[in-house]
Amino acid sequence: MTANTPLDGIRVLDLSRFIAGPLCCQILGDMGAEVVKVERPGGEDARKHAPFHRGQSVYTMIYNRNKHGATLDTRHPAARDLLERLVRISDVVVENYRPGTMERMGLGYERLRELRPDVVLVSISGFGQSGPQSGRALFDAIAQATTGLMSVTGTGEPTLTGTYIADYVAAYHGAMGALLALLHRERTGEGQHVDVASFDALFAALGTRPSAQAMLGETRGRNGSRDLLTAPANVFPATDGFVYVHAGTDPLFPRLCAAMGRPELAADERFRGVPARMAHVEELEKAVTEWTSTRSCDEIAETLTAAGIPYGKVAEIPEVVESPQVAARDMLLDVEHPTLGTLKLPGIPIKLSGSPGAVRKPPPLVGEDNAYVYGELLGLDEAEIDRLRTEGAI
Repeated sequence: MTANTPLDGIRVLDLSRFIAGPLCCQILGDMGAEVVKVERPGGEDARKHAPFHRGQSVYTMIYNRNKHGATLDTRHPAARDLLERLVRISDVVVENYRPGTMERMGLGYERLRELRPDVVLVSISGFGQSGPQSGRALFDAIAQATTGLMSVTGTGEPTLTGTYIADYVAAYHGAMGALLALLHRERTGEGQHVDVASFDALFAALGTRPSAQAMLGETRGRNGSRDLLTAPANVFPATDGFVYVHAGTDPLFPRLCAAMGRPELAADERFRGVPARMAHVEELEKAVTEWTSTRSCDEIAETLTAAGIPYGKVAEIPEVVESPQVAARDMLLDVEHPTLGTLKLPGIPIKLSGSPGAVRKPPPLVGEDNAYVYGELLGLDEAEIDRLRTEGAI
């Protein structure tokens, strides 16, 4: 633990795997909490996911820093006692099993409260702890399909986003739920159960579409890269790539027209006001394309910067990794690992001026910290730890 971090003194028991739960716990760990990650002997399934760096999964590296790694076979007779002892010394427990699994393990919320009355349990699941689909398994792609996100993404057939967006928003909501529950506990002394569903989190991120459908009966399909509400706001071709130009508001549009050398477009009745521009969006985008397609990305950037128009070159990942902005914001960090060398891990997006988070510990290897977790935290002697290891409990 590091002093002067927001969660200094808070201990988190991480019983999760894959992305949403581990990322939730990593966020808490970045902000100073001591996180104990428990996975089965041999490691969680996600450790088999590519790509690999020196035999270790990069997939698990980026969601599991700032954690102590311990192994435990939850089906072993000795596991129940060890888990209960870990719960007693933990402020927050995070799990992302299917609803009902913790109860079948004998470690449902009521039992956790018996072990530690003020414990905060964060349950991240596919469809939540209630509702007709609560028991279903869910991966990120299923959340994108069932919330309708795929139906409004892309240009042809329903399309997945280029990242695991459902898992990420569920992780963020899980971390925020844990923090809110800890604040409530500080004020009242009471713990509580935080129920986060990937479906709910992603549905809440759909913007105006659900409310427009419910209130107005307005259904909009896939929109490609075009902004849903204003124009011009889309990807446009340059001579050496693509740029996203966003000049759809009434103050910005005349500036774009002037920058393009087409001031008359601002006075054209087809384009006066957002509703008119949206009604004639194809004609408007044709005019913008005629301008961008004869210029390089750098030329467009220079012109639009001078005019105060929001824009962005459509960058490839290799460009972004080397970006001065990424470097200036410490968003790709060198993290030293004792056996794997220098790891390049995502930085901490929350920048606190007085109590910043930090990467204090690289992602653990399987069972790397068993001696610390079972020895120092639970007080078992070496002989007992060796016996548990020999019996296959840890």
